[in-house]
Amino acid sequence: MRVLIVEDDPISRELLKRILSPYGDCTLCVDGREAVAAFRNTLETGSRFDLVCLDIMMPEMDGQEALKEIRRLERDKGIARSQESVVIMTTALDTPKDVIEAYYRGGCTSYLVKPINQRKLLNVIQELGLLASE
Repeated sequence: MRVLIVEDDPISRELLKRILSPYGDCTLCVDGREAVAAFRNTLETGSRFDLVCLDIMMPEMDGQEALKEIRRLERDKGIARSQESVVIMTTALDTPKDVIEAYYRGGCTSYLVKPINQRKLLNVIQELGLLASE
């Protein structure tokens, strides 16, 4: 599994890497702009990220904007909705406005509120079909 972790907080970024690195190759980005560039570069090489863990509150480009740009890049490449990368918002923001924006305007797959719980994250990823049942 190829994983893109987008998190400006170094502790949260490292936590996600520790949780997910046993299951795949992790690429780390510190803001939305860097994440979109990494996502674009991966698509241009004919590959893709299976999973994107995306924070919302970040400098340069926030996670909501990055999510919309990631989905636009997928559409531009002709990737069907059923083949899109799984995007899990991993954020401290749990207001209805942010959740609605992420799901309905951005197209995220799932939404987890910090602090991130390892078991819950892995269960969500398993439910989404990216990890085999244990």
